[in-house]
Amino acid sequence: MRFAVLGVGLAALTITGCSRPSHSVNKVQPSAAVQPAPAPAPAPSIGPPTGSIGDGYRGFDRNDYPGDFAMGGMHTTFAFTGYWLTNPPGENTNSWRGKRAVLRYQGWGFLVLANGRLDAEILKAQKSGTSPADLGRKDAAIAVAAAHTEGFPPQTIIFLDQEEGGLLLDEQAAYLLAWTEAVYASDYRPGVYASGQPVSDGPNKTITTIDDIRARIKSGHLHQVAMFDAQDACGPSPGCTIYPKPLTDAGELDLTVWQYAQSPRRTQITKSCARTYGNDGNCYARAYPTIPLDMDYADTSDPSNGR
Repeated sequence: MRFAVLGVGLAALTITGCSRPSHSVNKVQPSAAVQPAPAPAPAPSIGPPTGSIGDGYRGFDRNDYPGDFAMGGMHTTFAFTGYWLTNPPGENTNSWRGKRAVLRYQGWGFLVLANGRLDAEILKAQKSGTSPADLGRKDAAIAVAAAHTEGFPPQTIIFLDQEEGGLLLDEQAAYLLAWTEAVYASDYRPGVYASGQPVSDGPNKTITTIDDIRARIKSGHLHQVAMFDAQDACGPSPGCTIYPKPLTDAGELDLTVWQYAQSPRRTQITKSCARTYGNDGNCYARAYPTIPLDMDYADTSDPSNGR
């Protein structure tokens, strides 16, 4: 996802021993009453949960499905994965469709995503007689239907991908908030992926897209929305690494997920941590140097409650 700114493993212990013959001349075996009790089997040593780091869990998202085999291997590092319900940004197909069952079998948690509209698309629809709010409700219905088709349970959080950062324009806000309210009215729950990159909001003031959305929700007395923060600027972000910082370091309160690295990196805001990325500017997981990723972090292994 990209932004354009507008305004168990088990460690088993095996105990070995040998069987000793009786030394009795008549080879009379002890009665059952005096047979020694068998030693209890040792309890297995259970390691940390898959993908856990600090007080949270590693995850990733990307537009293209990496394949079943790759996903099985990557689950040794990551706890959850992004999962598109709709065509990802800039794509004409959705390669994640129909993959929930195999990913759930592999043990993955989910970060469920639905693509939102760019401002130009909202304005085009408006000129054709579809208001931003109506378009938002229409797209919400498509996302909800797709979530049902994919088998996601009730209360799963669906995150709307708000690609354009900065303060929302009026038509963007109308679209986004109509979408979140429509999802809330279903058996699912709304979330939004939005920029946590500060932008100017007057003299000596800054605001983020997340702050703007929260302010509009509060002023409109609307329903709660889970926040997926895109903040890959180094400083708060540690760059492309599997050792993320706590959610609170992102600069936003009450986050559900933090996307702290993108592929390719945004050069102007990642200069100080450029060495953590690949030579081509992309972010890669260990042992999978051909699969560019966006790196995410959450305080749960299933941030969308999608298992």
